[in-house]
Amino acid sequence: MPEPRFDICGIGNAIVDLLVQTDDAFLSKHDMPKGAMTLIDADTAARLTAAMAGGQTASGGSVANSCAVAAALGARVAFLGKVANDDLGDAFRRDITAIGVHYPTSPLEVGAPTARCLIFVTPDGQRTMNTYLGAGGEFSLSDVNEEVIAESAITYLEGYLFDPPAAQAAFAEAAKIARASNRLTALSLSDPFCVDRHRDNFRRLIAEGIDILFANEAEICSLFQRNDVTEAAQEAAQHVKLAVLTKSEAGSIILQGPNNLTAIRAASTTVVDTTGAGDAYAAGFLTAYAQGKTLSDAGHLGARAAALAISQIGARPPADLLRNLG
Repeated sequence: MPEPRFDICGIGNAIVDLLVQTDDAFLSKHDMPKGAMTLIDADTAARLTAAMAGGQTASGGSVANSCAVAAALGARVAFLGKVANDDLGDAFRRDITAIGVHYPTSPLEVGAPTARCLIFVTPDGQRTMNTYLGAGGEFSLSDVNEEVIAESAITYLEGYLFDPPAAQAAFAEAAKIARASNRLTALSLSDPFCVDRHRDNFRRLIAEGIDILFANEAEICSLFQRNDVTEAAQEAAQHVKLAVLTKSEAGSIILQGPNNLTAIRAASTTVVDTTGAGDAYAAGFLTAYAQGKTLSDAGHLGARAAALAISQIGARPPADLLRNLG
């Protein structure tokens, strides 16, 4: 088998984050529950985007964030995710390629505009988010780049993208390509509500094509319908090569089979914003693991990347600080 061209190929929602500082009066005017994340339609997205002149713009999405962090850590990274042929789609492409991520997915020419997460930060530090999934949910079998997946040591799938049936078919195909190419496939469960909606299909995908599973305690308990996280973790370890479970300030555990557990302490830091902690952890873990490091080394790089993520505002720590971790 030839050496991989990429360490990681991420597949997930391609979202543009727009962040602006505002006040409580603005939230009230637009009927936004403070501190909440609300899914919005295209008309609301267009109206709020127009009201955000002068805000910060960055490419986002859970696995896209992992890919950006991994690239800064020194990994060779590709990302597959759908944007529209519009200004925000162009912004996503420019941003993610500028940080060194290979992005070959063609844009959606007709239909929904580019997905966006509109983030309003009030003076007390609260983040109120409005998310429009748009073109990101149009990812389908035709977007599964067989050449890139076959040339990637690990293909990393985002649970948030699992809602559309076309994306579920794309995930199954990506895992099939990776396995046929003697590569690995990883999955992030992303959110316990995602698991609640798609438990049977997630379990089928895991049984048929997932080697590395990332989850937090709520997600793994939901997946296996257990109240005890230890029991859920043990069950997960029977279905995948590695079960990687994050436990916030309690660190993380990595199970390689039910009886081989590696415990990782959380790296000490001052918590400013927990956004993107899990994304950064996965980036650090996958970067080290793809490059042949030990499970302990992979876990500790993940922990240090997560600590860096939560010590500042936003999901992506500065690239120069990440480079010092790698």
